[in-house]
Amino acid sequence: MAKIGREKNTKNKSKHTKLMTQKKNKKKSEEALRKERLKAIIQKANSQKE
Repeated sequence: MAKIGREKNTKNKSKHTKLMTQKKNKKKSEEALRKERLKAIIQKANSQKE
């Protein structure tokens, strides 16, 4: 049976791996930045309560 969906990368594996790691790292950094922003907002809200 033929593979369904995206074709398997066989030509430029190292380039593909590099790009995929860049993508993963970018997503991780964006998630961390979002968490920091949310923490700052929560701290600000808590300080205004007191």
